[in-house]
Amino acid sequence: MFGRRPDGKAIPSLAPMRRIMPYVSPRRNESVFYLAADVEVEAALEFLEKRNRERPADRPITLFHLLLRSLSQMLALRPGINRFVKGGRLWEREGIYLTFSAKREIVDGSPMLTIKRRFEPDTETLDEMVDAIYAKLRPARAGVESTSDKETKGLVRLPGFATWGLIRAADLLDSLGLLPRFMIEPDPLYTSMFVANLGSVKLGGGFHHLWERGTCSAFCVMGKIEPGPSGRRQMRLFYTYDERVEDGLYASIGIGGNHERLENPELLLASTLELARRGHGGGTPPSATP
Repeated sequence: MFGRRPDGKAIPSLAPMRRIMPYVSPRRNESVFYLAADVEVEAALEFLEKRNRERPADRPITLFHLLLRSLSQMLALRPGINRFVKGGRLWEREGIYLTFSAKREIVDGSPMLTIKRRFEPDTETLDEMVDAIYAKLRPARAGVESTSDKETKGLVRLPGFATWGLIRAADLLDSLGLLPRFMIEPDPLYTSMFVANLGSVKLGGGFHHLWERGTCSAFCVMGKIEPGPSGRRQMRLFYTYDERVEDGLYASIGIGGNHERLENPELLLASTLELARRGHGGGTPPSATP
């Protein structure tokens, strides 16, 4: 309401077109563009084989971990992507958050777990990030409920009109910048990007919508590994992006840098400060995959 929120601050100097867009297109899902692109993973798989020789057998680094690492670096190097629209204004998010889902077990009918974590690509190493993710997953897979799980269960126990009214009241407070931090922090929809690994269940991937609730401005879906036209292994990434936060060229340069790091995984060992010094702040915009 006053240029501040618990999770961000208003951006004061914007081009008139950027300022008017939330009013012309007030909903996220009428403001998205979609991009699918293939990423070669031969070098990444060789990198994982070597790194995991030095890792505990029960905590290997996976290709999905590399994707999370690279996306967190992208959000640090291209901070315009880490923005969100709320209450008709464009906000700069405080912190880099990724939300991702995982099955409790890789079996049909197993419940889905949703994990939200703050990433620190400027300071944490790849191994520290991986260990922290396992530390978050372990209690969730053991059945320990998160704050968000408990809140959701409490809401759905109420009569439908009460659930609807409470959610609408929270949405109103959020649009005014008055939703308290203790409600924002555990909520997986208040995040920089949501990431899903459909490759883990042998699916080719696909585009996902954005939620109107929360502040998630982008979604990335990772598909399964399969041979490319040259015979070398690749995976397809599917991006859904709210164009109101930044223009498509800015975002596509960030996505290009993401692909560059995945195809040259030694770059994932560097901090974002080092990457910026070495001129790896972005990459060539990827060609869209038909």
